Amino acid sequence: MKLLENKIALITGATRGIGRGIAVTFAKQGASVAFTYNSSATAADELVKELESLGVKAKGYQSNAANFEAAQVLAADVLKEFGTIDILVNNAGITKDNLLMRISEADFDDVIEVNLKSVFNLTKAVIRPMMKQRSGSIINMSSVVGVKGNAGQTNYAASKAGILGFTKSVALELGSRNIRCNSVAPGFIETEMTDKLNQDTVKEWRKAIPLRRGGSPEDVANACVFLASEMSAYITGQTLNVDGGMLT
Repeated sequence: MKLLENKIALITGATRGIGRGIAVTFAKQGASVAFTYNSSATAADELVKELESLGVKAKGYQSNAANFEAAQVLAADVLKEFGTIDILVNNAGITKDNLLMRISEADFDDVIEVNLKSVFNLTKAVIRPMMKQRSGSIINMSSVVGVKGNAGQTNYAASKAGILGFTKSVALELGSRNIRCNSVAPGFIETEMTDKLNQDTVKEWRKAIPLRRGGSPEDVANACVFLASEMSAYITGQTLNVDGGMLT
């Protein structure tokens, strides 16, 4: 029995990295997947083909999660196409790193808009249908940086810490309707983005992690499967750190 059989999942920012890992892992567990992408239609088409090859329905939507109206339209389109939304994964995110004394107001605002406001936008868009069906699982992608902070990432840390407070509040508001809301806080996850980093630096990071390795998108995706499925039916308002022991 697949853990997400006959479920419909909406995942933001799913054409690469962690988001892509979640989409593929959800499909392997039986979920049909609607996902958003920012610019690469080619990557979206490739993902649709891969998900469909796993025997589920899939569709990509070019949509800006940071735009309130676009998020409402997206949710309506997904409901029309798929009939329901059982799982929402708020994964869309960007970084614009700099020390606070050098960071521009625009770079602060952009990161808050994409990383935090998008969580409000999409959650707001799906809660009515979830309340109507009296079930749903909302999973918000935070970060180890949102839990402990990081020099040079005040904007990113603020956005990811904001997600933690938002998650707890939504869990309190919607628990009586059987809608659960949890956060996942990944640590150092190795994706195509980290491939561009200095490899000596990456080796040092790995050595500082108790499990002595970076995580994979699948490591994060497996945690999301747990939180999306009935396996976590009595878990809400929590933050699951997927970090190899970094915060231990």
